[in-house]
Amino acid sequence: MCSMPTGNEKLKLLITGASGQLGSELKELLVDDPSFDCFFLDRKALPLEHTALIQDVLGMYQPNVIIHTAAYTAVDKAENEPDLADRVNHLGSEEIAKYCRLHGVKLIAISTDYVFDGASSTPLSEDAPTMPINTYGLTKLKGEQAIQKWAPDSVIIRTSWVYSSYGNNFVKTMIKLMKSRDELSVVNDQVGSPTYAQDLALAIVSILLPERWVSGVYHYSNAGQASWYDFAVAIRDLAGLSCAIQGVSTADYPTVAKRPAYSLLDKTKIKAVYGVLVPAWRSSLERMLGKA
Repeated sequence: MCSMPTGNEKLKLLITGASGQLGSELKELLVDDPSFDCFFLDRKALPLEHTALIQDVLGMYQPNVIIHTAAYTAVDKAENEPDLADRVNHLGSEEIAKYCRLHGVKLIAISTDYVFDGASSTPLSEDAPTMPINTYGLTKLKGEQAIQKWAPDSVIIRTSWVYSSYGNNFVKTMIKLMKSRDELSVVNDQVGSPTYAQDLALAIVSILLPERWVSGVYHYSNAGQASWYDFAVAIRDLAGLSCAIQGVSTADYPTVAKRPAYSLLDKTKIKAVYGVLVPAWRSSLERMLGKA
């Protein structure tokens, strides 16, 4: 049985998805922090689709806390690969949760706004009804449910529209396109909030201390709301580019997977319980662009 360290012992952290956007931000924050002994596992070190291997791999490290950021996140591709998406997002998360329960390990797991159907018109609280409208959202919800079943002392953080100076994301794609085209069309009727992965990483680090541990589901994205069109215009303006951007409806820009029309997350709970900072999305975007 793994127990939380006492006295001067370091907290042993295992981070899944170490090469992803959030995993990379966590690595930047934690790798030189003397309070933690960190293990960063990428897809090769922890292949979540091979569920039979997961508990043995985790057992090699014997962490006190697992921060589970890894996921199958190709939303459109998931519609054609539902079994693989389910193995990674649902069954892989279930094995991690079983390990945590068996060995007394705390778990912070990252989920998504896509567990909602987008029919709301007011910010979504943690107890709002879930009803995914695509395969990705369904597999992430099943992962949440498995975690709550096997490791009910876990913290699950739903987030949205994640971007970073690491990896591939909407911000980088937009900048690349704006530099090569005179005009772009971007959907203007899907509303949510962008999330700078560095801000989410800071929020996660702030809740790691055991004396502050309060299990449950939480929402975290940057403050304010935007459409993808609003986000793209801000990227253009802050990056000093001149590409013309036209707003178009979702109906005019069909994708393989449906997206929620409204997925703005209410951050009241995580601010009240953990006192985390929730910067405005535009100021965070400016910080990211200044770093990139």
